[in-house]
Amino acid sequence: MRSNDEIMDILDRLKEEQDLSVSEIARRVGMAKSAVSRYFNRTREFPLNRVDDFAKAFNVKPEYLLGIDFPKPTNIVFPEKITKIPMIGTIAAGVPILAEQNIDDYLPVVESSVPKGKIIALSIQGNSMSPGIPDKSNVLIRLQPDVEDGEIAAVLVNGNTEATLKRVKRQNGLMMLIADNPEYQPIIVTKDLPARIIGKAVQVIYNL
Repeated sequence: MRSNDEIMDILDRLKEEQDLSVSEIARRVGMAKSAVSRYFNRTREFPLNRVDDFAKAFNVKPEYLLGIDFPKPTNIVFPEKITKIPMIGTIAAGVPILAEQNIDDYLPVVESSVPKGKIIALSIQGNSMSPGIPDKSNVLIRLQPDVEDGEIAAVLVNGNTEATLKRVKRQNGLMMLIADNPEYQPIIVTKDLPARIIGKAVQVIYNL
């Protein structure tokens, strides 16, 4: 089977041969342009679970992209239905949280494991919530405007343009955003440093 770089080298060549833009490729595979761009500039691994979509977009066989010389079985039965959770990146100011321009990618998860409610995913960068929520893990967030004291929430900060994950504590009329990692100082919400809760952390997904 080909490596990530080998697959992307083939897609680069097909992209040039067929004179396709990243926007057109994203439209054909049903993904955000920003996500597809990351595959082509090698800042994110090619999603093997989407190989069929990319093969169809370029009018080639999945086996060709993967570098395997046997036909892909047509009678595979998946025991669970897979659903795609929108992954939210940097937030466009004033734009609804689930607007297309705010979605970086989609996280495939088993549908039966997804909590009830409207769910988004955040990709965690950094270790402020470790060890419970490690760096590079994905956290499912149920959209809701408030959480109980002590619960972990996705919170919009920096002028409602960035989503961060912190534990919410309230004391003497103040709301504080607390990291589980004691090396990080609490963030105190004020008029000058406003914040808005967008949802509650309900599930953590990471690779061992």
